[in-house]
Amino acid sequence: MIEETHFETFLYISKNKYQIFVQNKNDLRNLYNEEIIINDQIELYSLSKFLDENIYKIEKMVNSFIRNIILIIEDEKVLSVDISIKKTNYEKNTSHKYLETNLVEVKDIFRENYHDQIIMHMVIINKDTNENNLLLNNSDINDEYLYLEVNFISILNSFTFIYEKLLEKHQIKIEKYMSGSYIKSFLDKEVSELTIMANQLNNGLNKNEVKLVSKTIENRGFFERFFLLFS
Repeated sequence: MIEETHFETFLYISKNKYQIFVQNKNDLRNLYNEEIIINDQIELYSLSKFLDENIYKIEKMVNSFIRNIILIIEDEKVLSVDISIKKTNYEKNTSHKYLETNLVEVKDIFRENYHDQIIMHMVIINKDTNENNLLLNNSDINDEYLYLEVNFISILNSFTFIYEKLLEKHQIKIEKYMSGSYIKSFLDKEVSELTIMANQLNNGLNKNEVKLVSKTIENRGFFERFFLLFS
């Protein structure tokens, strides 16, 4: 029996392919990987059949029920929006706590303007005015202004609802949403497999990505989150 804490299950959905894979969290080994090519259209019947066949095989292999899954979506409905703020830093000291407070503010601005969207990724895409990396620098940053630019990648709440209902049939909840295009943008000669890169990004490969943690997995479609910026 493989403990669920030792593996992560991913489901990738696009108009060209369904793929489900299970990764060992510790050594990134593929424990299971199955895919099917489809004809430029997501059909719920074929997706349901694909899940029925493979969820059973996975649960039999790990001798355990799958409770949570990470859903990777590649679709033109995925939205990418940049939001920036500029503030005078009266204390002339940009502490990590100050940065965190402003990240929450930027996230709230996104929520107010795109309340029908689920955040998949929240990425700091700039440095401060002195070219310091805001996340990687462990010391406080002295600067007159804080200029913060953040990229939000999100998906319509209504678009994800059908997948949530489909997975509920197997008593599986969507733990997190990821963008297929975002994952693929990190692929290179060193890591060319989406399965491995998805796991690496989920575990903090991009240091500029803000880790969003759900306060409660029970809240459908709305992730009230707090920030684990420096873990």
